[in-house]
Amino acid sequence: MKIGIITPQGWTGEFDGWDPARAWMRTLDVARLAEALGFESVWLYDHLHTVPKPTEEITFESFTSLTALAMATDRVRLGHVVVCTAFRNPALLAKMMSTMDVISGGRMELGIGAGWKRDEWLAYGYGFPETKERLDTLADHLEIIKRMLGPGRATYAGEHASVEGAINVPKPIQKPLPIMVGGNGPNVTWRLAARHADELNVDGMKPDALRDALPVIRSRCEEIDRDPASLAVSAHVWWEDWAMSSQERVDRLAAYRELGVSRVITMIRETNESDEALATFAEECRTAGATLEASTALGA
Repeated sequence: MKIGIITPQGWTGEFDGWDPARAWMRTLDVARLAEALGFESVWLYDHLHTVPKPTEEITFESFTSLTALAMATDRVRLGHVVVCTAFRNPALLAKMMSTMDVISGGRMELGIGAGWKRDEWLAYGYGFPETKERLDTLADHLEIIKRMLGPGRATYAGEHASVEGAINVPKPIQKPLPIMVGGNGPNVTWRLAARHADELNVDGMKPDALRDALPVIRSRCEEIDRDPASLAVSAHVWWEDWAMSSQERVDRLAAYRELGVSRVITMIRETNESDEALATFAEECRTAGATLEASTALGA
């Protein structure tokens, strides 16, 4: 099991009251520290203003930020947990990801979902369709994105999006560029993951709930004659869920590993101020049997 770290970007209020330049330097520093400590990947949320309530505080935009993080790191994989697909035209999104994959030397992963944070949608003028329409849009977008990332020109006519002979050059270095569908919906989201994704990322699902969900996830693959072992399952763990003792953190991580989770993606919120918080979490991950590279961090 590998571990991905979500760097501070302001969405959870971790940069409230900060100078933007100082906040951005901390985002860079945490990404570099995560790499030095041996974590597998670095991630950002795709959100537009703060949670739980919108405030006039820093939230760095994810695509521009992730491109900068690609230039500031050498080894870690990079992605979103997860892109709100309706915020961007899917053909343009695929073009952006392809370019970012080249910039990063083949380290990008496309985490994508239907979106959920209503206040952002409305504030930025997207409206907020019903769940079915958002999921139908995700389905059309995945069809287009896969065509855009693949060889040749892309053509697809869907209800919510279409392309006609669209050219995407350069193509990503990775063939294919990994796609991770995020969400907990067993009827639609997990079927979309089985059809289109390399990985399903369940959101905030604790080990006991995931144990019950795994047979359903496997069945979504079997429905389309896909080998269930070919769909990795990862877990996004919310920062609040680590409010426990160090041993309890180790036990929680070990429980995910024993279930066969491919990776845990999480934020350690104290990293906005503390290098030690991330170093401590790295040791907890190792104790739980997670796979980390050898640390090159000073003092680690």
